[in-house]
Amino acid sequence: MACCALVAIADGEVSLSERGRVDQILEAIDKLRFFDVHEAVDLFNGYVDGIVQAEAKGRRHALEAVKEMRHEAGDAVLLVKVALAISRADGVFLESERAQCEAICDVLGLELEDFL
Repeated sequence: MACCALVAIADGEVSLSERGRVDQILEAIDKLRFFDVHEAVDLFNGYVDGIVQAEAKGRRHALEAVKEMRHEAGDAVLLVKVALAISRADGVFLESERAQCEAICDVLGLELEDFL
């Protein structure tokens, strides 16, 4: 959810299409199905609120959560794919969203270009 929040709020607001994409991701990815959807959405909202209230601190906190997945190669790759799915939810890949996808890749030890 930290990954989703970083990208969704990258342009300063979370669109309805981005929220819808988060829901789709929760339903579609087997590894996430064991999470209660309401708890996952609350977690997403918590990360978004943290970024809105104190942008630098909120982003650092979210990136720290993402970084914990760097040792699981499959999970790290999945996070980048999730980030890209959120970034394209409204049909436009904004520079601010790309920057957040790059930051996610950086903490995971991956290269964004490998996914584009």
